[in-house]
Amino acid sequence: MKIKSQRDFWSGLMFIAVGVGLALGARDYSFGSSARPGPAYFPFGLGVLLAILGSIVTFKALTIASAGGDKIGAFAWRPLVFIVGSVALFGFMLPRLGMFVSLPVLIILCSSAGDEFSWVAALVSAVVLTA
Repeated sequence: MKIKSQRDFWSGLMFIAVGVGLALGARDYSFGSSARPGPAYFPFGLGVLLAILGSIVTFKALTIASAGGDKIGAFAWRPLVFIVGSVALFGFMLPRLGMFVSLPVLIILCSSAGDEFSWVAALVSAVVLTA
């Protein structure tokens, strides 16, 4: 079987994996009932819906051809490192320096991960979101 759209195929598999993970993780909690849902009710339902959506997307990627095959481009390492690093730094700074210092640092570092970074926009966002 030939993959006709790589982007849809891999994103569908990601949805299936996250959905199955949520559904399996919800097994340890009580479900409750429809009238009184327990802590497993929402994650299990969300996991099942994500897995179904992923299955549909994966099926579409295997059956419906797209222009050029929707090739997957190079992996964006810079945004990944900046965003994960800034969230980790935020978690480290928050109990030590407080919200009013940690949050603007988080916003500015996450903003710098994008290609269209502007100091003015990052500083305005930091001030507005912190306020």
